[in-house]
Amino acid sequence: MRVVVDTNVFVSAALKENSLPALAVYLIERRGRLLKSAVTEQELLQVMARPRLATLISPRFLEWLSKILAAAELVTITERVAECRDAKDNKFLELAVNGRANVIVSGDLDLLALNPFREIPIVQPAAFIQILQAKPTRGRKS
Repeated sequence: MRVVVDTNVFVSAALKENSLPALAVYLIERRGRLLKSAVTEQELLQVMARPRLATLISPRFLEWLSKILAAAELVTITERVAECRDAKDNKFLELAVNGRANVIVSGDLDLLALNPFREIPIVQPAAFIQILQAKPTRGRKS
């Protein structure tokens, strides 16, 4: 399963490691394929480095995040999208379209309002977990 994860899900996972967002990201690492673009990765790293967040995030989580980002598939953005009411969120739609994503995981209401976007479901972490639990585990699929 090819998955786009919004920055807010990673931040929620970092702040509360026993949360649904954390479980969703963990399951993506185990049973999915995380997609990233240069822009989404840069935003995530910048947000995680903000002084008010950096002191709240464990070094263990940052190390794990570094590993999952290193293993993520880097997608080149060739088709631009400008359909979200919050223009800053278009980068996730672009990543999903260009990366042929199966799903976008987000807690952002501006993205969730577009569900589905070009037949790509946009779901909250809890719904994503339910989707994965309904699928049989047969190794990773790209």
